[in-house]
Amino acid sequence: MEATANNSKKKTSLKTRVQRLGSALSNMVLPNIGAFIAWGLMTALFIPTGWLPNADLAKIGTPMVTYLLPLLIAYSGGKPIAGHRGGVVGAIATMGVIVGANIPMFIGAMALGPLGGWCIKKWDDKVQPHIRQGFEMLVNNFSAGIIGMILAIIGFYAIGPVVSTVSGWLATGVDYIISIHLIPLANIFIEPAKILFLNNAINQGILTPLGIQAAAKAGKSILFLLEPNPGPGLGVLLAFALFGKGNAKSSAPGAIIIQFLGGIHEIYFPYILMKPMLFLSVIAGGVTGTFTFNMLGAGLKASPSPGSIISILLMTPKGLGNFVSVLLGVTAAAVVSFLISMVILRRDKTPEVSLEDSQAQLQSMKSDAKGTSTKDAKAILAGGEVNKIIFACDAGMGSSAMGASILRDKVKKAGLDQSVTNTAISNLKDEPGLLVVTQEELADRALKQTPNAVHVAVENFLNSPKYDEIITSLKTKDVTTTEQTAAAKAQTTDGTTDYAVDFSQVEEVNFVHHDQNVGSATMAMATFRSALRKAGKEITVRNVAVNELNDQPQVLVLASKETAKRIKSQFGNLQIIVVANLLDDAEYAKIISNLK
Repeated sequence: MEATANNSKKKTSLKTRVQRLGSALSNMVLPNIGAFIAWGLMTALFIPTGWLPNADLAKIGTPMVTYLLPLLIAYSGGKPIAGHRGGVVGAIATMGVIVGANIPMFIGAMALGPLGGWCIKKWDDKVQPHIRQGFEMLVNNFSAGIIGMILAIIGFYAIGPVVSTVSGWLATGVDYIISIHLIPLANIFIEPAKILFLNNAINQGILTPLGIQAAAKAGKSILFLLEPNPGPGLGVLLAFALFGKGNAKSSAPGAIIIQFLGGIHEIYFPYILMKPMLFLSVIAGGVTGTFTFNMLGAGLKASPSPGSIISILLMTPKGLGNFVSVLLGVTAAAVVSFLISMVILRRDKTPEVSLEDSQAQLQSMKSDAKGTSTKDAKAILAGGEVNKIIFACDAGMGSSAMGASILRDKVKKAGLDQSVTNTAISNLKDEPGLLVVTQEELADRALKQTPNAVHVAVENFLNSPKYDEIITSLKTKDVTTTEQTAAAKAQTTDGTTDYAVDFSQVEEVNFVHHDQNVGSATMAMATFRSALRKAGKEITVRNVAVNELNDQPQVLVLASKETAKRIKSQFGNLQIIVVANLLDDAEYAKIISNLK
């Protein structure tokens, strides 16, 4: 047993290291993806074989890929380590490898950018406390310049040639694998790795640099199509839409739009985990799609981001043959994935697993967070005031942007004023009043980055019940800061009246349900409506969840003692009556007699 535990720790540690390395690589590329797209469009439009050939504008492409993109990567690598100074020193250092090499130096930028940031940070930590007053600017400017210059020289003579040689070997190896038609086998590893949230690491950290190097020579590269191909995920979602059950079936059509057109591939991951056999579907679909791309000579000008069919078509080189080959590869991947998924879903006789349960499984399979609380949001938010909510993920794009949009809409509808944004974990800043929402497997890193913030970990950014808990907790905070809290009143029907209810204001009666008492709350509502009809009175009666309560004095809540206690702690304006027996007509008759 002890050996097993130790092995588990080692595996978790290795996976965490891989995720962090991948995150570091992708965080240098993704913030600059707009520049990559600009370069891809420039080449697709203005080179001699482009859509709008223009010899003068085509000259912009080479300096962009040679200087602009590597320098942006380097700056993005140095900045998280030592702020603006780290980014500047990283960019200076990268100039050495750019000039000392004859290929686009993306890998060199990924090495020297963080190295420059690390060097200037170590210098500042040692030297800045001892700088005489008035000499700070002089020392800081010269130290950044000197350290950057030294690293640039090292990059020119040492790192540049080494990276060029290694890049040449890798490019030759990739070309050979493509030439013998073995490149489809890469999807055997890529598709499962995507489910483990290594997609950004694979695509932006490995495939994109190699793809740009290949595209600079050949005008396009198949490497840009391996990970972003939406076909495998589309096939799985189509199968669920036609042959799935319950919530998975009803939610699949919407997920298709988000995945295929929006490019947010993470949305289909929980569907795969509902039926682990579906790993075979995405693997077979990915291999088929890449095989088709390879056989037809498909490739893109630059990396599409996000992995949407729209982005893919925008990055496709001019020519009907290029578009046909790309679309056939995506279609082939979707068809194969769909057919295998269909067989698996129709033949599977195991008890149906809900989409929510699969999201919980996602947590247990991938969570490396140790010592991070994932208790309900109400308990977590009790610790402090929240005025800003940030969704954090590896890249600060994709699913975290979707999650932020979902919660932002809930915040707006609840009448709250907290800002809701999204960012990469590496860009989080520890500040007061911050609530960080992140995925379970990233919670530990977010906690280390912002130890003083309030943290909520969710299984899936796109569908989490904790969002409603957050809204309820924020409303509670808001209510408890008003003078109206002291006026929160309740009345019992057993004669022990410690509070007062103003029946003249009541326009609506609510019964509150939660997961365990939906049935009893519904029966209680029906009993009350029957008593209401007998009394010849009309008033709106609703059965609602706690987070759906309207905190107004016109609302009267009839609840058990425990439920009433919970509601009183969260809402300060609505009125409450504690009912000893929710199915007792006699108790309701007393209440109804007081209603207008």
